[in-house]
Amino acid sequence: MEKITIENVELILSHPAGVTAAWIGQAEPLRQLLACWLVIAEGDLPLTPRVIGHPGTGKTTLAMAAAQARGQPVYVTQCTADTRPEDLLVTPVLSEQGKISYHASPLLSAVIKGGIAVLDEGNRMSEKSWASLAPLFDHRRMVESIVAGIPSGAHREFRAAVTMNEDSSTFEIPDYIMSRLQPGIAIPFPDREDELKILSYNLPFCGREILDMCVNYLQQSHGLDLPYSIRDGLNAMRYTLKLREKDRTADTRALFKNAVAQILGEEALDLEKLAAKRKQTGEHLPSMNLGDFFFGSDPGLNPDSSGDDGR
Repeated sequence: MEKITIENVELILSHPAGVTAAWIGQAEPLRQLLACWLVIAEGDLPLTPRVIGHPGTGKTTLAMAAAQARGQPVYVTQCTADTRPEDLLVTPVLSEQGKISYHASPLLSAVIKGGIAVLDEGNRMSEKSWASLAPLFDHRRMVESIVAGIPSGAHREFRAAVTMNEDSSTFEIPDYIMSRLQPGIAIPFPDREDELKILSYNLPFCGREILDMCVNYLQQSHGLDLPYSIRDGLNAMRYTLKLREKDRTADTRALFKNAVAQILGEEALDLEKLAAKRKQTGEHLPSMNLGDFFFGSDPGLNPDSSGDDGR
């Protein structure tokens, strides 16, 4: 437990995240993020970018991998609609002896120690909370805790990034905050080769059959602009493996289909219906059935075909 004293107030610092993150494929977002954090001349300041993408595309992983590339500790703050300004800075904790101790948040700990702060899902946070951070992300590079009554200037090596999901359950960040969170770095869905590498890296014990089924499913989903991500795929693969462990005689394709239905919902098995629903909102999706993901056009594999295996 590391402690530091600022203006006679003792702060207990948060621990950095101890997770090792590997960024596979898509070198451009990593290059852009590292460029944002450069200081190229006297008087220059690092940028605080927004890392944007669908849930499960690896936004936090990218920030953590960039921190590792710089050799700096990374501190992650999970933002929610209930996050208060002081949750982002200092929290008072009452001990059994009635003494108040002050605990620095991961963000403030990064500010003090010169680490890298990741505000995860930042657009789930209200304007009131964002307002408390406005001076940190401009030329002032400082924050002030009202609870502890102390200001804190940012360490010269302090860097930050904000991840943002593309969904409807978020707040609209005001312009004066958005002007401080620039540029925006988009993370698209990976191509087939990169996706296969990512899945294999995360589940090295998974056989090629399930890997291929998952990659086929995800790639087709990406092509239809559906929000199914690598995280979804990993969960489907894990669940398939567990189901197969309980029943070694079960058909793997059927197990994967069941896993998809339980994880993503029944509508994920009927892409024609899902496509029709998307068309109603003005998006065009080609018609496709779940069987296209698993069996392709090979008549020997398609259960609806008249192949010799009779399946």
